[in-house]
Amino acid sequence: MTLSQILTPSIEKAVLALFDIAIDKVEFQTTRKEFEGDITMVIFPLLKVIKSNPVELGNKIGTYLVENVIEVSRFNVVSGFLNIVISDEYYLNFFKWIKDDAKFGFVTPNPEDKAVMVEYSSPNTNKPLHLGHVRNNLLGYSVAEIIKASGKKVYKTQIINDRGIHICKSMLAWQKFGNGQTPESTGLKGDKLVGNFYVAFDKAYKEEIAQLMSAGKTEEEAKKQAPIILQAQEMLLKWEAGDEQVITLWKTMNQWVYDGFAITYKNLGVDFDCYYYESNTYLLGKDVVQIGLEKGVFEKDPDGSVWIDLTDEGLDRKIVLRSDGTAVYMTQDIGTAIQRVKDYPDVGGMVYTVGNEQDYHFKVLFLILKKLGFDWSENLFHLSYGMVDLPSGKMKSREGTVVDADDLMQEMTDTAQKIAEDLGKLDTYSADEKAKLYNTIGLGALKYYILKVDPKKRILFNPEESVDFAGNTGPFIQYTYARIQSIIRKANFDYAISSTVAELHEKEKELLKQLELFPEVIQNAAHNHSPALLANFTYDLVREYNSFYQAVPILGEENLEKKIFRVQLSKKVADTIAASFRLFGINVPERM
Repeated sequence: MTLSQILTPSIEKAVLALFDIAIDKVEFQTTRKEFEGDITMVIFPLLKVIKSNPVELGNKIGTYLVENVIEVSRFNVVSGFLNIVISDEYYLNFFKWIKDDAKFGFVTPNPEDKAVMVEYSSPNTNKPLHLGHVRNNLLGYSVAEIIKASGKKVYKTQIINDRGIHICKSMLAWQKFGNGQTPESTGLKGDKLVGNFYVAFDKAYKEEIAQLMSAGKTEEEAKKQAPIILQAQEMLLKWEAGDEQVITLWKTMNQWVYDGFAITYKNLGVDFDCYYYESNTYLLGKDVVQIGLEKGVFEKDPDGSVWIDLTDEGLDRKIVLRSDGTAVYMTQDIGTAIQRVKDYPDVGGMVYTVGNEQDYHFKVLFLILKKLGFDWSENLFHLSYGMVDLPSGKMKSREGTVVDADDLMQEMTDTAQKIAEDLGKLDTYSADEKAKLYNTIGLGALKYYILKVDPKKRILFNPEESVDFAGNTGPFIQYTYARIQSIIRKANFDYAISSTVAELHEKEKELLKQLELFPEVIQNAAHNHSPALLANFTYDLVREYNSFYQAVPILGEENLEKKIFRVQLSKKVADTIAASFRLFGINVPERM
């Protein structure tokens, strides 16, 4: 139970006893650093129902709390704010309760509750994962883990875009220019090999366009008439018709890509519980259109196309079935959402991790599902996020200048190695230990740098800045964790026994106040689908610990009871750092 939950009913009783007025809400905020107090009640809202000046009102409520609430030791009033000082006993009891709780902050899912399905990654099988996919994967994975920690069952999924003209472009280019190359014969990861042929197609296409334009064609005519694009379109028709040769090549090249993706996912530290493939889902939803027509949700135009009119909702008319009877992406997404609930009947909500360029699409999708009468449509969320840029500028995958996810992870490891070597603190490490540590620091830097930013914001990602060992970075937090492990290793006494400390140092109390926020932060991060809230909490916890570390002796403390308590407190901080970072998929090193 949080302080606000403890104090709210007592303040309600105080107002009723003092003024014979019932209130149903109490507003709290963090006490400002310049004032004494552990939590602050905002007095101003009460002035609407109680005729008094704020200082007098605050003093009356504060006096009542000191006399009637055991957790409150004293108070002060500044203008319209009642700053409440909580007793050391309260925080010591809190620490005894959490000290050995390995699941502190985490809620065990109720088997009766509905599950949440989180979709992320969802790549095309014509190129490797890139920097944009990295943010998508890290966000989706972390949000899934945070929702799970908040007490929900979670399924992690992705829908793989494994069909369409873009896939045929890579396949055709391999036929034309590949000379039978395979991942084995070239030594390339399969996704990179296929991506090279996507780039090769674009190069050949541009050359043909230029030739046609030099022969008198307009650019638009040249784009439509270039032989290579016509061949790709023909291949797509053959795929749709089930041509055996095309299907065999499609399966072969897609498998190369899946094998490559699997390596990237493993290195990135993300996973999935189930997969959906567009080749299996692109016809889904067509049967729902008929149901929607019968319900009056959709309307048919004279040409036979089917639409939904959302102009009354501030949107526009959206097509769900073409006049030739073929589905559009919206139809497919409607059908896929419905299919997922059929496949996993305990799913009661979904989170779609997709870039903000699709904001409108998901507004329409969710509204259609709601109008079709699916109760779970109330629990759909678009985890919209901004682009990731590097200082060198935007990425263009067709031109082969995409920032490859594998290369980025390797660059992060290399950057961590360079900075760590410059600091010169790893002389006693073996080569294997160093390699593992560089990887832990590099990936931790990458993940934290991306996840500490609100998902909606665009990111300018600077690799060197992210590996800084000072400031709000992954390595800074990892270093604090490692520092605490060093303290624990050096503790040559039994620190597991119960401490009889009765009073707290100011820095100990501040650290316990920060720890107390952890369960609430997990719930807020889950509710808001924002790992940034948890990242900022963790950074604040680490800053508070370093302030404590500088201000009070730990192993150098002469009083054994205080020394035991401070090691225990340090260990709990480290455990909380590790627990928080696990929700980001970040490892913490025992030594740095």
